[in-house]
Amino acid sequence: MNKVEIIAHDCLGVEAVMAETRHSFAKHTHEAFGIGFMYAGAQKSASGRGMVEAGAGNIITVNPREVHDGHPIGEGPRGWNMLYFDPALIARAASDLSETATDQYEFTQPVMDRPDVRHCFGALFDAITNGLEESAKLRREEMLLLMLHHAMIAPGEPASKSNARTAVAHARIKRAKALLDDSPTHSHSLDDLADATGLSKFQTLRDFTRATGLTPHAYLIQRRIDLARAMIKSGETLADIASNAGFADQSHLNRHFVRAFGLTPGRYALAVRGN
Repeated sequence: MNKVEIIAHDCLGVEAVMAETRHSFAKHTHEAFGIGFMYAGAQKSASGRGMVEAGAGNIITVNPREVHDGHPIGEGPRGWNMLYFDPALIARAASDLSETATDQYEFTQPVMDRPDVRHCFGALFDAITNGLEESAKLRREEMLLLMLHHAMIAPGEPASKSNARTAVAHARIKRAKALLDDSPTHSHSLDDLADATGLSKFQTLRDFTRATGLTPHAYLIQRRIDLARAMIKSGETLADIASNAGFADQSHLNRHFVRAFGLTPGRYALAVRGN
């Protein structure tokens, strides 16, 4: 088996690759930052940070122009999903993460076994490969920042307190919440929210999550679900509701509605309309 497929490439400088192969890759470099998730098999590789081995469940990384190769371990193929980022995109994110003028960022661990990084990578890969350009923009931005933030924490270091929840929202975060509350169907970006708070994008993401218990994207989806529920009660058709509540289509509405309430919008409509 030798399958390596580019499945997405967007104008923001992100390329998504899926691979499942026994191919041995010769030493080579990329001009981009790469981070991926191995979902099957194992491999060994020489990297700029020494000889390493990675297996199913591991996160793998590579820095721009870092010489590396890759060889399968065992008889079966190994499989991975990979994201490659234009260095300029990472530089902008690094500047925001550091909350200073620096744009320096480097993956220091070629192999990681980190649930937090895996979670962010999975959400980011899904948003890039399955989400529509506008509807997935906020999700992509916030997952990229969170993934890079977690990937910077070395093993043994104390975890960030950014997941702590508080019932008291800072006045600046209230402005961001108001922006989402007032126009839940709009395709907001982290730039929009940062402009509202006067904070960096990462500070906005971190403080918003602390204050609400949800990322901005998750909060926005919840507001759209609330809007959809009100429309269902008023008797609108599900197709119109999906469009008018800010969802990409009816299946997009169904997926998020079921996640939130455990039943489809159609079943909810039957229940609340009494027919």
